[in-house]
Order: sequence, then structure tokens, then C-alpha cells
Amino acid sequence: MIAPVVKLFKALNTNSHPGEIAHAASIGILLGLVPKDNALWYILFVFFLFVRIHKGTLVLSILLGTLIAPLFDPLFDSLGYTVLTLEALKPAYGNLLEIPFVAFTKFNNTIAAGSLTASLILYTPVYILTRFLVFLWRKFAAPALSQNKLVQALYKTPLIAKIAGLFTEVEL
Repeated sequence: MIAPVVKLFKALNTNSHPGEIAHAASIGILLGLVPKDNALWYILFVFFLFVRIHKGTLVLSILLGTLIAPLFDPLFDSLGYTVLTLEALKPAYGNLLEIPFVAFTKFNNTIAAGSLTASLILYTPVYILTRFLVFLWRKFAAPALSQNKLVQALYKTPLIAKIAGLFTEVEL
């Protein structure tokens, strides 16, 4: 569990492209909010494994999204009901149900449809916010922490020095 955290901090402090980190956070929130008991989640997960994003950030944001998703289930249910009952989309939903194995995606579940819709709506704001936070970290927080006397003293302790060594040993 510590490896994704180490990878994230290494990416924040190296020349990793901020877009890779931001896309990973957005995709992770998307996967974290969508219920994991259907084929849609697994299809999306496997697809996103082949996209060039920061995998440590992906894992951490999936965990974050999974933790907060139950809090929004009533919202996802009402949003999913609204999306699934749109008159203009009813023929498309009927056609989708006739395709073999599409029903395993549970796209007609109100919570699954609502969480997917909400996470698609949140994709761009999460991307922008994450990119801004990476900029702030690199511009202000990381240099300030490296100059802090307390942080410098902590780096001299054996345990912290060993943990800091992990940041240089972990491959991205």
C-alpha cells in the first residue's frame, strides 16, 4: 500500500508531466465512483491500464473515490433514474439490451448509470483541480519543505532516511 504513495510523491517531485497525474486522478475518481460489481467497471479498468497515466495516482484516487461513493448513492440513484428515463434515449437503451453481454455492464441500474454520469461530469473539474494542486506543490510546497529546518532534521534520522531512500528506488 505504501508503493502507490511513494510513486505519487516521486512523481510530484520529478519531471512527470502534470497532465499524466491529473488524468490519473480524474480516471481514478471515475472508477472509484462507479460500482465495482459489473462488467462496465472491469472493462473501463482494463482499458485505462493501457493509457499513459500515473498508476500510483490512479490507485490512490480509486481508493478515495471508493471511500466517498457510498455517501453519494442517493444522488447517484436520482441522477441515474433521470438519465435512464429520458424519452430520447429509450430506443437506444432497448437496442443495447438486445446486444449479448451488454446487460452484464448493468448500465440500466440507476446507481451505476448515475455514478457514471456524475463521474463523467466531474472528470474535467477534477483534472483542472489536480493540475493546479500539482503546480502549487511544485512551485511553493516542495521548495518550502526542503528548506525547512525541521524537515532537514527529520531526514537525518535513520528511519526517515530509509523511507526517503524508497522515493529514489521505486520505478515509475
